Amino acid sequence: MARIGAHLHDGYPLEVAKAMGVDVVQFFLGDPQDWKAPQFPAGNEPDQVRAELTAADIKAYVHAPYVVNVASQNNRIRIPSRKILEQQLTAAAAIGAAGLIVHGGHVTAGTDLADGYESWRKAIERIERPLPMLIENTAGGDGAMARSLDNIARLWDAIIGAGGEDVGFCLDTCHAYSAGEDLAAVVDKVKAVTGRIDLVHCNNSRDDFNSGRDRHAGLSTGTIEPESLVYVAQAAGSDVICETPDPVVDVRWLRTQLGRLSSG
Repeated sequence: MARIGAHLHDGYPLEVAKAMGVDVVQFFLGDPQDWKAPQFPAGNEPDQVRAELTAADIKAYVHAPYVVNVASQNNRIRIPSRKILEQQLTAAAAIGAAGLIVHGGHVTAGTDLADGYESWRKAIERIERPLPMLIENTAGGDGAMARSLDNIARLWDAIIGAGGEDVGFCLDTCHAYSAGEDLAAVVDKVKAVTGRIDLVHCNNSRDDFNSGRDRHAGLSTGTIEPESLVYVAQAAGSDVICETPDPVVDVRWLRTQLGRLSSG
């Protein structure tokens, strides 16, 4: 059965998850805005973190730092991105995480998108992946690798061509809506391209459809019809993480809505 939980910004993930009453969490291994090596929660050894999560039956996902941009043609960004991505994958595996989420990245203005996909191909060939790496769709940017379904298809061609059959996909509902994708059809369309959806980031949007903006809202308070979010969470058949301003409220709300569907 799919688990519903939240992205945690502060505190020790295990204790916060227990307080929230969730059995799946997502968190960063350090500051998401810098290039430092991964840091384990509360400075604990990875084996201890892994053992505690396992004992509590709490599933963990790790989100890679936002600075990672494997598609960049700038060597000072692309090369460190590959390095830190591999470090993050190793660290996430050490704590027993189910996957590492990373954004598809982008090329700079005036750069052919094909160059970005080629950079991803090389990264897939060279980076060791001791656990699933889940690429997340993005909301905006003309040079984005994973904004539109057409771009995701091109990215997946590069990934599969490089032997990346183990690479998974994380579907963000706010990002898809802001990118102009119909949420009523997006699950089937993504699965037709990638063959899988490993995780859903279930978020409403503060902005209009096809706005290209990435600003999350509570599940029942944004511009996306709440029923559409419930549909995606159900249809994807994967774990769900809420990255909303008040995830405690939204986890409870989503559980209630999905419970009604299953009982009906």
